[in-house]
Amino acid sequence: MAKTASEIPEKLFYKIGEVCEITDTQPYVLRFWESEFPQLSPRKNRSGQRVYQRRDIETILRIKGLLYEEEYTIAGARRKLEEESSTTRVTGKAPQKPDRSKGAPPQMPAPEPARRSRAEAEHPVDALEQRAALGRTKSGGEEAARVKALEAALRDVKKSLGEILTLLRNR
Repeated sequence: MAKTASEIPEKLFYKIGEVCEITDTQPYVLRFWESEFPQLSPRKNRSGQRVYQRRDIETILRIKGLLYEEEYTIAGARRKLEEESSTTRVTGKAPQKPDRSKGAPPQMPAPEPARRSRAEAEHPVDALEQRAALGRTKSGGEEAARVKALEAALRDVKKSLGEILTLLRNR
């Protein structure tokens, strides 16, 4: 039986088997949904295994709810998730269903927060990769040296993160 978002065990990363057990789905279904829903894109570890985070599991549970409970088509569910994610980006909150019981009009979304630059990302490693990619597009010897320095820093950060993950796993 699938769990709710509040019943997901507290971990940093989950393997595909754990996610299947939590969400009551099969691995081939998750792999198919990854190809259909851009919001669902788990990282892969060094050995190429999918590594899911809590937000990925919440997305899977939402997709499952849209497809099986609300009976959306794949395309409809994809559009619904895109609408929800754009609402979340604009307001900073997950969308809420309007309360129609009192006949009140739906509330207007909050003003849009300041946008992050393209070089910023949700994860520090992603930000470094994006900055390195931006540096590669520019020409000049100074930029090349900057790109090399960023790439070296990125390798160091990835190595440190790998060591931290190993320590956490061995606890």
